[in-house]
Amino acid sequence: MISFWTRLLDLISPRLCVVCGQRLSITEETLCSKCNLHLPRTGFQHDPYENIMAKMFWGRIPIERAAALFYHEPHAETANIIYELKYKNHPEIGATIGRMAARELQLTDFFEGIEAIIPVPLAKKRQRQRGYNQSMEIAKGISEITGLPIYNKVVRRNIFEGSQTSKGRWERNENVDKVFELLDGESIRGRHLLVVDDVVTTGATVVACCRQLVKAGNVKISVMSIGFAKS
Repeated sequence: MISFWTRLLDLISPRLCVVCGQRLSITEETLCSKCNLHLPRTGFQHDPYENIMAKMFWGRIPIERAAALFYHEPHAETANIIYELKYKNHPEIGATIGRMAARELQLTDFFEGIEAIIPVPLAKKRQRQRGYNQSMEIAKGISEITGLPIYNKVVRRNIFEGSQTSKGRWERNENVDKVFELLDGESIRGRHLLVVDDVVTTGATVVACCRQLVKAGNVKISVMSIGFAKS
């Protein structure tokens, strides 16, 4: 049931679709039904072990499964989802899209055997600037649906080397090398972890983070993101 106050607030301050800008209905969140229908979904969860995203991590980390909700193109309308989440102070988008993605991946048993969620951390400077970690907000949405705990104090990002957006493949790899630090290996030793990021492009950030996680010993890694950018 949708409360009277929710309906009144929606009337006074209409919510807009983050993609097309049209007014959302009372039952819609973040995306209108039309934009949700036309979201360029990857379908990676139907082949989580050998899709192009999973293959990106082969030989780099002990990857189990990988999936992303949609294909991210920087100048497409759907890029507004990521842009508004990261740069326009809309952390609620992360939780909403995280829930939506988790519901869809749950249908294929993607989360089977996974024991905890690790959101890719931001450096303290960047988190102070932004006010939140977008990967953490996505992780919250995933946790709401799956019931998986979030471990957000296991690994730390010590250095902020600037945005990855304008960097090429090799620059991205060099930019994140050795910037993460494992803080609590004991709590994750022998566990199957879901590492969550907003967008995976070259996988450099995820790989750098996971290389610290595997130091704990006998760790399995699965990766989930909202967007996947074809290189």
